[in-house]
Order: sequence, then C-alpha cells, then structure tokens
Amino acid sequence: MSKTDRRPHVIVLGNEKGGSGKSTTAMHLVVSLLHDGHRVGSIDLDARQGSLTRYFENRRKTAAEMLVPLPLPQHVPILRSQADSAAVAQREDETKMAQALQELDACDYIVIDTPGADTSLSRLGHTLADTLITPVNDSFLDLDLLGRIDTDGAKILKPSVYAEMVWEQRKTRAIYGGKPIDWIVIRNRLSSLDAKNKRDIGQLLELLAKRVGFRLAPGFTERVIFRELFPRGLTLLDLSRKDSGVAWRMSHVAARQEVRDLIDAIGLKPATTRMNEAEAHVAAAEPAA
Repeated sequence: MSKTDRRPHVIVLGNEKGGSGKSTTAMHLVVSLLHDGHRVGSIDLDARQGSLTRYFENRRKTAAEMLVPLPLPQHVPILRSQADSAAVAQREDETKMAQALQELDACDYIVIDTPGADTSLSRLGHTLADTLITPVNDSFLDLDLLGRIDTDGAKILKPSVYAEMVWEQRKTRAIYGGKPIDWIVIRNRLSSLDAKNKRDIGQLLELLAKRVGFRLAPGFTERVIFRELFPRGLTLLDLSRKDSGVAWRMSHVAARQEVRDLIDAIGLKPATTRMNEAEAHVAAAEPAA
C-alpha cells in the first residue's frame, strides 16, 4: 500500500465543555505517534485560547535549550471566522480547514483539538473524524453533556446536546460516503478512591455507550505532572531522556502507563507495524511466481 492509496487518519478531541482535558490528551497522542515513527500533523481549532499551539511553541523552545531534537508535528492553528454573516463565516472556516488538510496531506495522522463550545468550525472538525475522543471529568456535570439524567442520578432520560451534535455530524459524514466515526469517551481525573459517585457515573456511562454509540477507554487520573510539563512542552513519553531536566519519580511511571493504556485502547499502531501489515497485504495480492 503506498501513501497515495490512503489519506491521513483524523483523530478529533471533542467536548463542548472546557477543562475536560482535550488539549492534554491531544499533546500526549501527538507525541506518542511521533515517538512511534509516524508523520503527524496537528490542527488547533481553539486557536484563540491556543493551548495546543502554545504547547508546541514551548516544546520548540525546550528543544533549543536542550540542544537536542524533540519530535514535533506539522502544526496549523485556525482562528474561526469573524464574519457577521453565518453563511460567509462557515464558508471561510471550510476554506481554512481545506487548506490545512491539504498542507497536512502527507501525514499518517492528523490530530485536531476543538474548542469547548459549539461552533461551526468545531462541527466541521467532528465531521472529519475517523476517531473521535471525548474526555470527560468524572462528574455528573460533565455527564450531562452526553445524556440527561433523572433527578435521582440513576437513569438516562435521553441523549444530551453534545451527543446529539455528534449524531448530526455522523449523519453528515455518512451522506458524503465517509466511514463510521469510532467514538471513544475517556474518563479523566478519576479519583483513586472507589467512591459511590465514581461507580454510579461508570454505570451511567456504560448505559449511554450502548444508547448513543461510543466505547469507553481509560483516561488520566488528576496528576500534577501533566500541568508541570506544559511550560516545557514535554510529555511523560519524553521523560526517559536523561537530558529532560525532570527528576524521575514513581508517580511518573504510573502516569506514563495511563498514557500507554489510552493509546492501546484507541488502537493506534507503530509505523513499523502498519508498514509490515501493508507489505503483507501487497504480498498476498501478488500472483505467485
């Protein structure tokens, strides 16, 4: 299989609520894919806040200070249109997105970070998703974006605003012949205690998964290390380097395992594995000599 036979696999980080961990998850996904030998592009659709963009700026500065290369994606920030007309704004957003995708066409993966709001640019990003990852904090407030809960907090009444938006983008994607979106919800900031609230939310998420069509994957426990690494543009996957300037602790081991568990749950493979599979496919298709 040659690069011209396929387009980049698009991974979208989406949630209409800020502070759920979209950018943190995006950073670790990008760096993990880079470490695995993939060509990676990234798009920041929340360029006004610019968390993902600033992270890569920090990473570039750290690499210069360390005098060693740190893998970086081909990054494109997109500011949403400020046009007064909604129709004009949508056309401008679509044009910017099309230009970004063309610029990143040689990549194996494109990771898109979306804003914590329902915008036309965010909806466009969701339509492009081959894999949609929705981080949620372990709270009924975050759960409310996926499904309406009864007053006792024990039953799903109906899908909520974000789940309905994803459903609309799934339909739009299907109209244009796109493959179904693999929607993954990850539970971030899990308490280490097996509290009743944690169990209740887990049960409700399992019910929602069957009802609106997503699968669950492990996320990140609330760890200070994720916030500590942001100013340097590093991730837990960089800390094996002796020149990282960060003292290695046992808590880092547990946090890095969370990252690897998430990668495994998503189903991303090293570039060498993908290449071997492609070569085997081509070999199987060739006639015997």
